[in-house]
Amino acid sequence: QVQLVESGGGLVQAGGSLRLSCAASGSIFSLNRMGWYRQAPGKQRELVAVIFSGGTTNYADSVKGRFTLSRDNAKNTVYMQMNSLKPEDTAVYYCNAVLITTIPRREYNYWGQGTQVTVSS
Repeated sequence: QVQLVESGGGLVQAGGSLRLSCAASGSIFSLNRMGWYRQAPGKQRELVAVIFSGGTTNYADSVKGRFTLSRDNAKNTVYMQMNSLKPEDTAVYYCNAVLITTIPRREYNYWGQGTQVTVSS
């Protein structure tokens, strides 16, 4: 069993900052990739940022230069620092992890429960 626990969402004014955290726990053999997606009302879920096991990161064009994804390997936790937030960043943010479990030794795709980020103008 694996769990993803998210924290850090909330309400902030435009131009402000928030930091999201996502901790993976359970029978984890290795984390292949971990990151955040978001879904705004009436829109499809989209990738925000992802970090791979080797440390490479990818960002959506809309957040490049404003969001920074980092990882604590010892804690199986990723952090996303979100600066210069805009009203269009308002969405439910979902943590995602692609990992290999200990038993069985196979790859799974896990999602967190989601955390609301609201940016007021």
